[in-house]
Parts: sequence; C-alpha cells; structure tokens
Amino acid sequence: MGKLRDMLHYACENELTRKGRCPMKKSLWTAGAICAVLLATACTRGSDASPAPSAAGTPQAVATASPAASPTPTPTPTPDPVQARIDAMSVEEKIGQMVLAGIDGTAVGAPTRELLQTYHVGGIILYKNNIENAAQLAKLVNALKETNAANPAPLWIGVDEEGGRVTRLPAEVDKAPAAAKIGATGSTALAKGIGSWLGEALAGFGLNVDFAPVLDVNSNPANPVIGDRSFGAKADLVAKLGVPEMQGIAAQRVLPVVKHFPGHGDTSVDSHVGLPVVPHDLTRLRSLELAPFKAVIGQGADAVMVAHLLLPKLDADHPASFSKPVITGLLREELGFRGVVMTDDMTMGAIAENYNLQQAVVQSVLAGADVLLVGHGSDNVAAVVSALRAAVQEQRIPLATIDASVRRIVLLKDKYRAADSPVEPPQLAPLNAKLEALLQRYLPAK
Repeated sequence: MGKLRDMLHYACENELTRKGRCPMKKSLWTAGAICAVLLATACTRGSDASPAPSAAGTPQAVATASPAASPTPTPTPTPDPVQARIDAMSVEEKIGQMVLAGIDGTAVGAPTRELLQTYHVGGIILYKNNIENAAQLAKLVNALKETNAANPAPLWIGVDEEGGRVTRLPAEVDKAPAAAKIGATGSTALAKGIGSWLGEALAGFGLNVDFAPVLDVNSNPANPVIGDRSFGAKADLVAKLGVPEMQGIAAQRVLPVVKHFPGHGDTSVDSHVGLPVVPHDLTRLRSLELAPFKAVIGQGADAVMVAHLLLPKLDADHPASFSKPVITGLLREELGFRGVVMTDDMTMGAIAENYNLQQAVVQSVLAGADVLLVGHGSDNVAAVVSALRAAVQEQRIPLATIDASVRRIVLLKDKYRAADSPVEPPQLAPLNAKLEALLQRYLPAK
C-alpha cells in the first residue's frame, strides 16, 4: 500500500505541475480533484487489506476475526467434610473404627486404655460383669469417653438390652418385659413405648448402642437360645412389632442393631457354644426368617447384626458372619440394606471351635462386614487388629473396602450425634415410673 501511495502522490504532483502551466483556475481545480479521488481510492483499497490471489488466481476469502471464546470455568468441587475426616485418619485408626471390643473389669485399666489408645477401637460392648450399680456405670462410661478423646471419632458404647432375661442395666433400673410378652399383646404402641424407654434408659447412662430388637422368628420350640427373646412364632407378628421397637430406640438417639440376620429362630444349637446349621433354601428363608429383616430395612434400619449360622444351601463353607453370598448377596443386594453390618461376637464358640479367628475376620470384611464384634479377651482384639492391618498392608483387603466401611460408620455416628461428652447419672425414679405406667396401661397385672 505504501508504494501505491507514492505512485499516486507522484501522479498528483505531476498533474498539478502540468496544470500549473495553464493560468486557468478551472484546470487547477480539476488537477486537485483528480488527486483527491486517487488518494481516496488508494486509502480505501489499503484499508480493505485484501489478501493476495491464490496461485490459481482465485481471490482468497477475507478472514473474519471472531472473538476468543471465554474458557469454561472449572466447577469447584463441593467439600465433603466426612471424606476429609476419613482422609485425615491413619490406616490404623480406620481399622480401629471397624472393631467393637469387650473389656475386663468395672473400671478403665491399662488393657482398656491400650484398646482405645493403641488399637483405636471404635466401640466398646459392656456385659453384666462390667456393671455393678448406676453410679459405677456412669463413671465407667465417662472414663471410656475421656480415654477415647484423642481418637478421630466418638466412641460407640453398647449393651444387649432386650428386656426380659437379656438385660445389662444396673439392678436399680426396672426391667422391661421380654419380647414374647409384648408379642402376646400384638400392640405396636407398647412395642414402640418399650423401645423408647429402653433408649431413654441407655442414653441416661451415656450408652449409645442397643443390640436390639431381636427379629428372630421363634419357629422351633427346641431352640435353646431364642425362645421368649422373640416376639413370636409368626413372621408377620415379629415384623409388626420389631419395626416400632426399633423406631422407639432410635428416637432416643441410641442406635438399634437388629439381630440375628438371617434368622436364628429355627436352630437347635446355641451359637455361643457351637455352630448352628439352618438347612433351608432361599424360598423358605424369604417366606419366614427374612421377612422381619425386610420389614425393618424398608423402614430405615441403620445397623444389622449377622449371626454365626451355617446355611449350606447358600454357602456351604462359611457361616453367615463371613459369607459373601449372605452379607453382600442377600443382605445388601437382595434386601437393599445400605447401613452398617456388624458381626455377632467373633469369640463365640461357633467361631472359636471351628475356625481361625484371624482368618475369619479378614474373610468377614471381604464378605461385606463393617464392624467386627470381639467381645472377650484383649489378646483377641489385638489379634484381630493385627490380622486386618496385615491384610491391608499385603493388599488382600483393598484400602477402598476399609474406607467404605469407615464412611458408613462415621455417617452413622454423626446421624445419632454420638459424642464423648460426660453424663451425670440419671434420675432413676422418674425412669422407673415411666416404665410402670406403660406396663400398667398395656400389661396390667392379673
């Protein structure tokens, strides 16, 4: 464009010079006009910035500069506070959350401190021999919570408080009736009232887990372990009363752990001393044993205890407590349970007399269990924790499996607002009066 302008400037200058020889004004005006037109044309062409023709002689299309597209902003991930807490745990702390241990004695001694501070167990189960009276129980619970303070999650502290012959609360606390007595009334209001009272009694002492209600159908009169712990011999009755009792316990911020999946009712062996065999196929189980569990899962059950039962039609090699077909296939996949799976006590005779404890707990986790109950012997707890740590280190248990279980545990502790804050011993007179009023209404003395 610069050369073109020079040529035009030269032409205009020439024209003016030539016209300048003529004295006529018209000629001068004409020469100026020519220069103006030529300069305007040059400027216009220069501003078009038309590309040179292609080699074939065809003019290229004029490139139109489009504005640069704004980059799509990367969405900020929504923070997951639960996952952040899990990520902050060591592998040892995660494994500890998956163990619920029994203790010796009525006070926190060195073995119990080791369970909490070295093995980081996530829960404690108390039995009758751990409890002397109301004041001692409150003191023990507070000491357990204080000892747990440095751990990454609050402590579960639970008991088997079913009512009737299975009770752990101090003698000063009145006793709820056995499930069979509630079943005889058929009253859902009574079942819910008893559940609420059980939850209130436990919460008063700082306890936050109740291994109840029993959902076994008492279909075998020769059963040596269930009997009046069951609401009755009909699956629909057990389901009808099991749901409200579970809901009553949960309403007091105490976690109900329904048991003993997939059903301990039709057995003739006590799993505390031997391994019961349930010979039924899935068709029979669905029609009877599983029905109450299906009902409570449908109503939001948060925790299920799996029993030490051999079901050869489902898994001939492993008891339910470490059977993948039972825990994952039946409980999680078929019944749709999404909560926390706990085993029955892994030191019971059904396991101790037939299986290696360390191998059994690893298989149990791989089968889908989240919490391993180790009710007796601090040496057994140490062996269980050691076996799990080794299995994770050797990648026999994927760390993702541990993380998934710990997530379910932490979410459940959060849901029930578990805390390590101390409690004062409860006022027992109003608590006992509340139970008395409930029984007078629904179970008046004859």
